[in-house]
Amino acid sequence: MKVLSRERLAEIVRERRKDRELTQERLSELTEINRSMIVRLENRDYIPSVRQLEKLANVLDFEITTLFAESKPSFSTAFRGSDYSHEEQAGIDHLFDMMVAAKQQILLRRALSSEKKD
Repeated sequence: MKVLSRERLAEIVRERRKDRELTQERLSELTEINRSMIVRLENRDYIPSVRQLEKLANVLDFEITTLFAESKPSFSTAFRGSDYSHEEQAGIDHLFDMMVAAKQQILLRRALSSEKKD
């Protein structure tokens, strides 16, 4: 299964923004994403919504699919046998659910977008 890579997202946004000589403030204006969220995104501390990802991809000219990386089985299985509290396990489960939901939204938007073109 593929998951959104915060590292790739941060790297692509930072590099493309600098290549286009855009400040974080200007990118914020062009994408309508709060500047503090741009800072957090570049620091790998924020994952934007699907709509925000689309705006970033349009302004910075990249394919959203390049942000996904194959998840390593050892990552997900590492959580299964570990001694986590109920709250910690719930948090881990919630994180995985959010990642799956984000991927599904992107795939759905891509499908809808290709239908409009036809």
